[in-house]
Amino acid sequence: MTAHEVRLCGLLLQEHFGEVVEKVGTHLLRSGAQNLRIIAHETGTPLDLVKKSLCVLMQHGACVFSSGRKGPGSPVEYRTSCEQILRILRYPRYIYTAKTLYGDTGELLIEELLQRGHMTMSSTVKTVADRLTHNMEEGRSMEYSEVVSTFSKLVETHFLQRCPPVAEAKPAESVTPAIPGTPAAPANTAPPTPESFPDCYKVPHVTLTGRGKRHCSAEEGEDRRNVKKAKTDPETHGDEGIYWQVNFERFHLHFRDQAIISAVANKLDQTSSEIVRTMLRMSEVTTPSSATCTQALSANEIFRSLPPNYSISRPILDQYLTLLVDDPMEFVGKSGDSGGGMYVVNLHRALANLARATLESVVQERFGSRSARIFRLLLRKRHLEQKQVEDFAMIPAKEAKDMLYTLLSENLVQLQEIPKTLDHAPSRTFYLYTVNQLPTARMLLQHCYKTVANLIERRLFETKESKRLLEKSQRIEAILASLQASGAEPDQLTEVEEMITVPERQQLESLRHHINKLDSAENQVDETIFLLESYITSTAGATR
Repeated sequence: MTAHEVRLCGLLLQEHFGEVVEKVGTHLLRSGAQNLRIIAHETGTPLDLVKKSLCVLMQHGACVFSSGRKGPGSPVEYRTSCEQILRILRYPRYIYTAKTLYGDTGELLIEELLQRGHMTMSSTVKTVADRLTHNMEEGRSMEYSEVVSTFSKLVETHFLQRCPPVAEAKPAESVTPAIPGTPAAPANTAPPTPESFPDCYKVPHVTLTGRGKRHCSAEEGEDRRNVKKAKTDPETHGDEGIYWQVNFERFHLHFRDQAIISAVANKLDQTSSEIVRTMLRMSEVTTPSSATCTQALSANEIFRSLPPNYSISRPILDQYLTLLVDDPMEFVGKSGDSGGGMYVVNLHRALANLARATLESVVQERFGSRSARIFRLLLRKRHLEQKQVEDFAMIPAKEAKDMLYTLLSENLVQLQEIPKTLDHAPSRTFYLYTVNQLPTARMLLQHCYKTVANLIERRLFETKESKRLLEKSQRIEAILASLQASGAEPDQLTEVEEMITVPERQQLESLRHHINKLDSAENQVDETIFLLESYITSTAGATR
């Protein structure tokens, strides 16, 4: 774990959960597993606040506990997951994907579960139905059954999963002194993975009838009281003790597939991308998340599974499959000839090509098209001397030398020495330039973490500088909303709107424009982060 990752995790925790949770979380990231007393002592935080912070982190899956390393009877130790905290950065993308696939209901279901960490199905359905009803026209409401149907679809497609059951703590046994020189082995209390639970994707039978209720007040305090009332509601629905959470890995597989489909569409055409989409959809259940390629599919199966609106004949499909197999990007491979030909999607090769295109794009944006030409040349030829680079890239010697040294100083290009003799004399040594894609991708990933942290800090600074103006704007918007609800006269509304002066209005517009640009930049950098992380993880899995 690097300093850039810890800094980004701290900013995400502070923005979403507050300073106390940020202090406890970053301390555990830096120090590793620690027990409750040590955390409170080293952070200088009261014990009850440390307990609440750990509860918040565990509620959102960012903290796990295990028995002490000193053996039976030692205090429970807590550790945080950097990977889980960094997923907070991708929350908007999860929500937008749910909205694209399942509409407003799916969007609100994912949003509620991300905000609360985990919830029961009945409480989630009620909350979402109430929110949808509140945004509907007067006299209309959302049926609970419609929300339950969308919830079930999300579970069927594995976007939601049950939280693994927590193992009951065994009663404390009398601790006997250990034999000198024989360390006691700590009991393994690591939480099980959700997939190891047989009913991970089984939807319980929930007795929910009725419609969403419209709140009289939309204030935050009222919403909180309603949530607290729902928690203490004695009514049972048949799913007590069964909690659900968002399956981030399933979303990541969807993002990976979409990136591959988009790359095929840009490289070839829309029909080719639809064929690849069909292959990915057919094998998404049978292919493990760590596989380097999908399960083999015959041309006959692919032809039968194509969407009805793509009325292409079988010979045309064979031509497209041959085109995809022969393409240098190697997104699709042929694994056999039975059934008209067996085809697979090369997931690892596709991610490697996408990561390579990202590296080339970064070099081009930072150092220009000629440096990008040299970088692409080294990726393709693997090892070249400086004179060979000049000849192949058709760049003058002085410029090629400057560009190579610039790339070398930025660690984008490496220099390998191959001596002819044992004395390593420069006159009898080959100096070959090369690009190691995996270490370069790791370095760029750290730069992306640093960039996102800088963007978040800038956004927080901009918001803090204009805090008074933003609060004034929110108060006026609340007053206008209440006046409109009560049927106020237009003159009254105009008078309230004029409480913000023209310079203040211009300052607000400028601030919102800057914040939107920073948010958009965060999302774009996160797409690059996801691509590089997927490539690094896929490479690690392929080399095992």
